Amino acid sequence: MAAIGIVTAILVTLVAVLIPWLPSSASVQMDRITFAYWFITVVSIGIFSLVVAVIAYSMMAFRAQPDDESDGPPIHGHTGLEVMWTAIPAVIVIAIGVLSAVVLSRNAEAGSSPLTVKVYAQQFAWRFEYPDEGGIRSNELVLAVDRSTRFEMTAADVIHSFWIPQMGQKQDLLPGVETSIVVTPTREGRFTLVCTELCGLGHATMRAPVRVLSDTAFDQWLADQREPAPGGTDGASVFASAGCGGCHAFTPAGSKGAIGPSLDDLAAAAQEAGQPLEAFVRESIVDPAAYVPPGFKPGSMPETFGQSLSADELDALVAYLTQTKE
Repeated sequence: MAAIGIVTAILVTLVAVLIPWLPSSASVQMDRITFAYWFITVVSIGIFSLVVAVIAYSMMAFRAQPDDESDGPPIHGHTGLEVMWTAIPAVIVIAIGVLSAVVLSRNAEAGSSPLTVKVYAQQFAWRFEYPDEGGIRSNELVLAVDRSTRFEMTAADVIHSFWIPQMGQKQDLLPGVETSIVVTPTREGRFTLVCTELCGLGHATMRAPVRVLSDTAFDQWLADQREPAPGGTDGASVFASAGCGGCHAFTPAGSKGAIGPSLDDLAAAAQEAGQPLEAFVRESIVDPAAYVPPGFKPGSMPETFGQSLSADELDALVAYLTQTKE
């Protein structure tokens, strides 16, 4: 029986170790999650191997002969075995519970002076704000290596979920509720933030680039963000960062979304609505329920762009959508 258990344990361990089940860690929190994962995996391998060994041994040692139709001998409970198979699982479950509680508690600690980043999610885009750095807004998540970051998150429309695979932490974003997590990056590089909660037809496109920089490079990035962009805000960038392409087809932007109406003939749409082109486009962004094109349902487009976009961004987006059609 011992030999069966050992062979089973070796085979299952090889499967567990040789296949890269988890992404390479890039945060302190991910290191703790990985440790908890492998602790539970090792315990599971031991239990599985023991069960397989007992079953295999019993099948070989106590199997009945083909012509033996007699009943097995009557037996009574074994107090020692019953105590053992109750106590040992109880200890294992308690150990896993304590370890998980410690990991969750430690992963929620942000330290004395964390970087605060506000995260806004809406179909189908991410936006980031750095309130302690002059309210800098960005469509790219940029972090400093070895510096704890506290994410304060909310959603504008439906439930979304924040997850950077290499950094482990995952948290839902709820409309009207602020949730938070802490991440402490441990290596520089480029990563991807993905939404892991099915949030609509454009869910698969809801991603954002993530960069982890050295302290010096991060300070320089902050300084660059405080400088006004040459020529003002770029409407094409606003179109991309606001997730417009996830719902709308617009040839100049190369988008092919089919959830909302196409933006390739806005002049005709404005004429049908009986409004000047620029006023029609602006109203459609900030108050999409004011005019719903035929064939589309009210409420499909979030009504939060008037708040999530700055005045400059809104002006740039309107100009981008209207000038390209002139």
